[in-house]
Amino acid sequence: MEIRRDSYLNKLMDRMGNGLVKIITGVRRCGKTWLLLRLFRRHLAQAGIKDDHVIAVMLDDLENAELRDPNAMLRHIKDCIADGETYYVLLDEVQLLRQFEEVLNSLLHVDNVDIYVTGSNSRFLSSDVITEFRGRGDEIRIHPLSFREFLSAHGGTKEEAWDDYFLYGGLPLVLSYGTPEGKAEYLTHLLENVYLSDIVERRRVQHEEELGELLDILASSIGSLTNPLKLSRTFKSVKNRTISDKTLKKYIDYMTDAFLIERARRFDLKGKRYIASAAKYYFEDIGLRNARLGFRQTEENHIMENIIYNELRIRGYHVDVGVLEAFGKKDGATTRKQLEVDFTAARGSRKYYIQSAFSLSTPEKLRQEQNSLLHIGDSFRKLIIVRDNIRPRHDEAGITTIGIWNFLLDENSLDL
Repeated sequence: MEIRRDSYLNKLMDRMGNGLVKIITGVRRCGKTWLLLRLFRRHLAQAGIKDDHVIAVMLDDLENAELRDPNAMLRHIKDCIADGETYYVLLDEVQLLRQFEEVLNSLLHVDNVDIYVTGSNSRFLSSDVITEFRGRGDEIRIHPLSFREFLSAHGGTKEEAWDDYFLYGGLPLVLSYGTPEGKAEYLTHLLENVYLSDIVERRRVQHEEELGELLDILASSIGSLTNPLKLSRTFKSVKNRTISDKTLKKYIDYMTDAFLIERARRFDLKGKRYIASAAKYYFEDIGLRNARLGFRQTEENHIMENIIYNELRIRGYHVDVGVLEAFGKKDGATTRKQLEVDFTAARGSRKYYIQSAFSLSTPEKLRQEQNSLLHIGDSFRKLIIVRDNIRPRHDEAGITTIGIWNFLLDENSLDL
């Protein structure tokens, strides 16, 4: 089964020879190794790079165990360099290389070496990239499969692919399981024995049960505003347990740093500032979220919102939750109401305001979804994404309504 990851491959191609360590990060099992050692290596061959000028090492392979020693790795790479042409060093699971930071920084002093690495999030988190490679690393963040990528390798109809995607998510190996039971077992095993174990091991979490219960709460409330203080009160009232908001914030940071969840902050669209209060949390892979809840809470409206958020992030947008105040008159008095825009997506000078609406079944529901967008007052594009399979429609107020499949399957859908 061939799964193309063209957007990420193009990023690697664009960064060739830039003098930095290209660091491929992302949640485990999302396809980092496939991207580097299959797709990018094949591109090098097609570009005419001789095979002996590609130094590829899979550090999780027992045959390469001796190369986990930093001095042995440096000797191996330098022994492979026989001329002044560029050599491409591809190191998979680089966190298994002892003192990998020093090794990579040493290789940067070799003029004709171009370095690419992947790392797993047990010992190679997003914070490591920032801390250890400040100014010398170039991070390429990859995500689980988009629906467009998933559909291309699914083999079924669009409807069948959607049913699988919104329930089991986009981790590539999900596609290799032929039964619902197999998919569910795979995701449950990954979450319990890989992702959470990574966090516990790396952060030395002593109270694993609390970490798991917090994940349960976040999984049950995707798309809902919350904050550590509110979560602390939830533990007190529902679980009858006292956990400080500082501890819960620390746990959330751990899960965010491990690429398991992401936080969408609230942004005041009028005041042009972030609001230091509640935020929304979304899962990097919806299948992992569903597995955590035993595939019981699979409300398609909430899952659709999470998928829209993930798609925007895959396309490279910075995503916030928009907040604005609307003023009106009632019985001669001025009224004030706080409105919310599900997503504000920004990339460079481009910005979009997006509402996720499972259904616009009544005029009242349509007005409700339009209301926030109509009060923004600027000229950036405004969209409502619905579950119905409809092509883009534009109304007199300049609001575009588009079906979820059309949005996900056309990478230019925000501008249709």
